[in-house]
Amino acid sequence: MEMRIPPENIIQNTAHETEEDEEGTAAAAMGTIKAVALITGDVNVRGSLQFVQQPNGATQVKGKITGLSPGLHGFHIHALGDTTNGCNSTGPHFNPLKKDHGAPSDSERHAGDLGNIFAGHDGVAEVSITDLQIPLSGQHSILGRAVVVHADPDDLGRGGHELSKTTGNAGARVGCGIIGLQSSV
Repeated sequence: MEMRIPPENIIQNTAHETEEDEEGTAAAAMGTIKAVALITGDVNVRGSLQFVQQPNGATQVKGKITGLSPGLHGFHIHALGDTTNGCNSTGPHFNPLKKDHGAPSDSERHAGDLGNIFAGHDGVAEVSITDLQIPLSGQHSILGRAVVVHADPDDLGRGGHELSKTTGNAGARVGCGIIGLQSSV
């Protein structure tokens, strides 16, 4: 069964090509690369996300997150995989090219800017995103970093708030998980 990705979730690659490190080259030689993140956080926020890097370099993120308040929630890759102080120790958005915060479709954006996910009235968000700026191999790999769900919508850098160009003014971190290489078994 072929999965169709809505055009608004397909993100164009605006990052510069990079040389892969030895780990990235070895992983790419094995074929499709897969990773997983288990989301935990405030009260009942829980979820599981799978990351699959396609042969064309795009990474598909799919999964489900429960326990969210209904509505939009900022959704980002953060620089650190450190959860010693919960989601607050995951650092800033992953931004290897030192750009301003933006929408997933913008050329000026952090690599980790994945926009918003939507939780229905039941608090469940179904995630399906494809992005060329979050590889699982190479110099700018997201392996070992954290994926973070925020309390509020990401204003995509357009809100005029003092935090719009750094965090999207997306509010508190309500859930997160470390992105780790997935077993092929």
